[in-house]
Amino acid sequence: MERSILHCDLNCFYASVELLTLPQLRSLPVAVCGDPESRHGIVLAKNELAKSFGVRTAETIYQARRKCPELVCIPPHHSRYAQYSQLVNGIYLRYTDLVEPFGIDESWLDITGSKHLFGGDPAAIADAIRAAVKRELGLTLSVGVSFNKIFAKLGSDYKKPDATTVISPENWRSLLYPLPVTDLLFVGRAAAAVLERLHIRTIGQLSMADADVLEAALGKQGRQLHQYANGLDRSPVRPYHLSEPIKSVGNSTTYARNLTTREEVRSAIALLSDSVAMRLRRHGLYCAGVQVGIKDPQFKNISRQKQLGRSTHLMRDISAAAMELIDAAWKYPSPIRLLSVTAIHLTEAAETFEQHSLFETAAEAGSEKQEKIERTVDAIRGKFGAGVIGFGGSKDPL
Repeated sequence: MERSILHCDLNCFYASVELLTLPQLRSLPVAVCGDPESRHGIVLAKNELAKSFGVRTAETIYQARRKCPELVCIPPHHSRYAQYSQLVNGIYLRYTDLVEPFGIDESWLDITGSKHLFGGDPAAIADAIRAAVKRELGLTLSVGVSFNKIFAKLGSDYKKPDATTVISPENWRSLLYPLPVTDLLFVGRAAAAVLERLHIRTIGQLSMADADVLEAALGKQGRQLHQYANGLDRSPVRPYHLSEPIKSVGNSTTYARNLTTREEVRSAIALLSDSVAMRLRRHGLYCAGVQVGIKDPQFKNISRQKQLGRSTHLMRDISAAAMELIDAAWKYPSPIRLLSVTAIHLTEAAETFEQHSLFETAAEAGSEKQEKIERTVDAIRGKFGAGVIGFGGSKDPL
């Protein structure tokens, strides 16, 4: 039986929540910013009017005000966002118990077994949910309706704000094939760079690519992305009451041929770390430790882990820690068949921000290094997409 999956994405969530208590600012360009009194504070979220001026998430207030001199900057209230997130999910739960949050402002709903109770039309149910959220909470959302989670997510991104987009077995190729491959969930910058070298730039090109070639280039992630691009995602929507705190985020790849040089290993670790970091950001988490796993052709396993000096969700930090562990544990050119990278000791962004303020001394506060750390901490507390963090170059190890 064909599934009916919704992906609900609250529009400009942080800024929209703030404007509920500041209605006098609705007609003005508004951004929620870390350290709004500083020109070096970071834009965490913005309303649609600010977006129309070209204001972008994770740029500095100084950069944003060069584009939009009238930009109003307000501080974040994370506990308020968490409260509204729970209220919105409560509305979703009226339609199904299969509600799986994806970060603070997104959720998947599986209404396959319950849609008959609400008229049977998934698009009409999506419209009803949008109307209820707007009427009861004053927030808008975009909803993607499809037959799997990946396509439903693409649907909610397809038209914003306050819209419903249906991606069906009949129209998905015409709608999705032209989209850039980076729109597909879990295609980060490192994976996109590998796909670019294979001349794969759109979802359509990924769909028609050779799955074996993709697996050789990206490991199991390559075959998984090929399945996603062909509408073959079968992952279930988890029941809301079974949602548990994420304890670790990891990724692993078995390589078509053994890795023997440090450069091959470094490139492979960059790809794995890119995927892990992107998932941390998506869930509003970051890690205080990194674990690596190594398997040779004789299936000998080595596992090492380390505590980080400060928590992170940045690819370059995770990759650097992973390489430090591997360099200490492995002798090149001994062959490697499998590598894994796992982010451990996870905490929510707000909790980790408080820890940072304890670790950093007042003497460091004015230094350029501390300024960069503060920017990163501010950005971590916001909602990130795959393109926010700039990564160093990585290339296909195979």
